Amino acid sequence: MSISKLTQKISASPTLCLSEKAKILRSQGKPVINLGIGEPKNFAPQTAIDSVKDKLNDGLIKYGPVCGSPVLLEAICDYTDKNYDLSIDEKNIIVSKHSLFNSLLSIIDPGDEVILFAPYWVSYPELVKLVGGKAIVVNPDKETLLPDISEIKKAITSKTKAILLNSPSNPSGMAISGELIKKIVELCDVHDIYLITDDIYQKFIFEGKSLSSIFDFMKKDVDESKVIIINGVSKLYGMTGFRIGWAIANRELIKAMVKIQGQTTSCPSVISQVAAAGALNGDQSVVDELRAHIEDNKKKVVEELLKIPNLKFQKPDGTFYIFPDFSYYNQNSSELAEFILEKAMVVTIPGSAFGMEGHLRISFAGSQEEVIEGIKRIRWAIDPSSNTEIIIDGKIYIREW
Repeated sequence: MSISKLTQKISASPTLCLSEKAKILRSQGKPVINLGIGEPKNFAPQTAIDSVKDKLNDGLIKYGPVCGSPVLLEAICDYTDKNYDLSIDEKNIIVSKHSLFNSLLSIIDPGDEVILFAPYWVSYPELVKLVGGKAIVVNPDKETLLPDISEIKKAITSKTKAILLNSPSNPSGMAISGELIKKIVELCDVHDIYLITDDIYQKFIFEGKSLSSIFDFMKKDVDESKVIIINGVSKLYGMTGFRIGWAIANRELIKAMVKIQGQTTSCPSVISQVAAAGALNGDQSVVDELRAHIEDNKKKVVEELLKIPNLKFQKPDGTFYIFPDFSYYNQNSSELAEFILEKAMVVTIPGSAFGMEGHLRISFAGSQEEVIEGIKRIRWAIDPSSNTEIIIDGKIYIREW
């Protein structure tokens, strides 16, 4: 069988691979806890469900506009106005699941460089590869897990086409300060490069903090700028299965994305769009409730991690991830993740997948009981000073390594 060279260069998603492995172990009766997947265990908002019911009862479920349905585009305009203090036109938006891929495919030529900040989401460098670009990674300060403007400046070359940032970050949960965002915006203006911001965790910010938007520092109108905003309902409402997101950019770039989408997926699911519009137009207290649950989980996971000796970590500003440094126990994060899965039956994601070896990404999106139990199991597996015995699913396990 002949497989393209490009496909051979692309890595499989470690998050999905380990989650599949967890499902297999569970099917075998193993009491596995998945602290790897970023998926809250909430129900979709009732307004989303009711909207879908109405559409299904209507029975007229056909192709929709390539760029997105009018009702959802209007809802996204309203959301942007309320949450970014920015007035945009529906022609500044395209709805899709693969908004980031569409954006990169629309602006990157072979050999172009895209600057990423480590630790980065596992798919960022692979997406850049898929469109023929080259990912240039800026390593963070090891204490703060945040980039330094001087290092970003050093990374810019004549081939730089875009900077991609994600704040608060998957996997670290750390948020970029307004001061740094301002400097990045100015840097992109000076070098005439795109600034792509993945705002999918925008609402998951803790302790009453507020996030600075790149629009707070932009001097140009959206249609004159090279700014691209990526967002969606997957994390905002815990609607991961609906697969709906969007990109906001200047009209010419949106037209390019529409051409690409028209020749690939054609149009987003009409049903999913109805659900997304229902959520965006509905009671937003569901978002506050979900954030409160996640923040409470964060407090518990921090309490449990503090009990593990020689572990270094930053308390996350947002998201539902924490990214501890486990290098004292094993500098090879893949080996450590496999060990924890085998011995403690807990799924974590190796830091190497996010561009930082020695770390593990731990998700606290699930139930609080699972999060606490998962961290306790991890400590039992790796900390020789902890109790040698642990009860898992009613069975006593003894640490013999």
